[in-house]
Amino acid sequence: MASEPTAFDPRRTRLRSLGESLRAAYAQRAGLNWYEPSKLAPKPKLRLLLGELAHVGEPFRRRLRPPISIAKAAHPRIVMLLPGFASNAEKMRVMAEALERAGHKAKRWGLGWNLGPSEENFAALAQRLVEIHERYGQPVYLVGWSLGGIFGRELAKLHPECVAKVVTMGSPFSQSPYANNVWRAYQLVTGHSVAAPPVRAVLHEKPPVETVALWSPRDGVVAARSARGAPGERDRERALRCTHMGFCDSPEAILAVLDELS
Repeated sequence: MASEPTAFDPRRTRLRSLGESLRAAYAQRAGLNWYEPSKLAPKPKLRLLLGELAHVGEPFRRRLRPPISIAKAAHPRIVMLLPGFASNAEKMRVMAEALERAGHKAKRWGLGWNLGPSEENFAALAQRLVEIHERYGQPVYLVGWSLGGIFGRELAKLHPECVAKVVTMGSPFSQSPYANNVWRAYQLVTGHSVAAPPVRAVLHEKPPVETVALWSPRDGVVAARSARGAPGERDRERALRCTHMGFCDSPEAILAVLDELS
């Protein structure tokens, strides 16, 4: 007896297609991570990376510390805060509130979670920069943490007329793009090589505006030399003693940014 033909199930077809797409995406990302970078791309030691875990207790320690003494700014600035990879504007809320207490205007970057660059989100960020500049009638200070600092440097190259200064915090703009402990995670999330972003970018090239690199020898994520940069790749460099995670909310980092805004 012949069996009846199986009815077409569009849901099953869609699920099969989705599964195949996910497998292909995973295989492509896994393939990227087989690459072994040169020994000339040293990354922070394991003890420094483990030291980043202490940042989990920062919200509790903050409640026990006296509040930071912040003086009113003589010249209030317009500041755009650019979060690091796999974080969002909320992660920089403590810094934003400190800048506002000083009299500055802290603006969010407007893109939600930072999951890497694309032509679309970079264009949207550039448009937001132009709109903020036009709204307030003065150049904007770009303060970027980690990957956010890379965005800031590239924005300043695209629209230098809109930018007063770029301050990077633990941003890997110099030397090898593999000189950090998160490049594999970055590639798994973004689907592209850390050495070949989907937007045009010459990371070590200095923007045509004042550019200051904040870095730390205690950074467990990005190599100090990569975040510090070399002469000609930034105007100034400034060493702090915080962890990589501490750049977004430690008293030392906040005071350093306030100083750069003054």
